[in-house]
Amino acid sequence: MNPSDQLDLLFDSYTISERISAKSRSIRVEVVSSSEVVLVIPRFVSRQVAREFLRSREDWIRQKIGEWKLREARDAESGPSPQLRWDGNDLLPLRDHPTALKVIPAQVRAPLLRIEADTLSLFCSPSLLSHPAKLEKVLREALRKEAFNDAQKLMTEEAARLGVTFEGPRIADQKTLWGSCAPSGLISLSWRLVLTPPPVFRYVVIHELCHRVHLDHSERFWALVEKQMPDFERHRRWLREHGQRLHWYLPG
Repeated sequence: MNPSDQLDLLFDSYTISERISAKSRSIRVEVVSSSEVVLVIPRFVSRQVAREFLRSREDWIRQKIGEWKLREARDAESGPSPQLRWDGNDLLPLRDHPTALKVIPAQVRAPLLRIEADTLSLFCSPSLLSHPAKLEKVLREALRKEAFNDAQKLMTEEAARLGVTFEGPRIADQKTLWGSCAPSGLISLSWRLVLTPPPVFRYVVIHELCHRVHLDHSERFWALVEKQMPDFERHRRWLREHGQRLHWYLPG
């Protein structure tokens, strides 16, 4: 994706980027945040024609940017979700599915988390109920393991489709990135991806594996991502719209 700095448009503080698409059949304009606009250009369409189309959509773009800013303002006002209460009424979006968190007092040597379809059951000694930080650590580590298992399966499948190798995955809690790919092939992913819809997790895995072919964000890179996942833009947009909220859960 290349910044288009030659466009004479009245977007004072907005980044306008271009992406050439081999799959798209029409020009598209996507407002992906309050400060970024993406112009998707089919390979058979000239840049001049695409830029004229972009100019014709300026009012619509400004409207969408305004909607983004209103949404961001509402999020800022509402702030992070309440801390876990550990009273049996907490919900976590495991794989984007609201999942009940139950705490079950039990005579166990160490806390044990059982993950089921609709419930996270944490078995622990009654004395730990007064130490929420310890319970959060147990929950965070269990979700990290779930993320590792999901990532390992996805990476094995998608790497085979791409014909590439990789190292990892390394599961961490990055604050600004959902994933990264080192020149050595080591791929790091955020454990919080296990809270997203599965196709979003898959998109991040494909994105990072495509860096094993193109270690940049060039047109060739994005064309390869699109080849592996034609609807990737929808999942990329989900992260832009909802990703920040995932950091409200289990901070630290």
